[in-house]
Amino acid sequence: MKIYDITPIGKPRMTRADKWKQRPAVLRYRAFCDEARLRKIHLPESGAHITFVVPMPPSWSKKKRQQFDGQPHQSKPDCDNMLKALMDALFDDDSSIWDCRITKIWGEKGQIIISEILKQLPANQGTEL
Repeated sequence: MKIYDITPIGKPRMTRADKWKQRPAVLRYRAFCDEARLRKIHLPESGAHITFVVPMPPSWSKKKRQQFDGQPHQSKPDCDNMLKALMDALFDDDSSIWDCRITKIWGEKGQIIISEILKQLPANQGTEL
């Protein structure tokens, strides 16, 4: 299991103008991509379990923070947009990734945790047509 101390974000909707415009959402996304590449995050082509730990807002009370720590994050950004941001940061062509699981939880600080799912294929898989 690898833990990367980087705050995950969702990929923003982008237009052609974003190549020269400097919208805050796009600038945050580009900074995230640069950080992910700098940390050399590795994603296997199959069997990855990616956990996005979304930081809790500092305005939350201590009681609420304890209550939500490690609980499912069920608000925006969507987990598919977070995965899209990560994969676009790491790969020019992400078509080689064919199997992964995504989890999104609350935490004290932003992190991306990548672990491998141990799979046991049935003995007859791949032998029948």
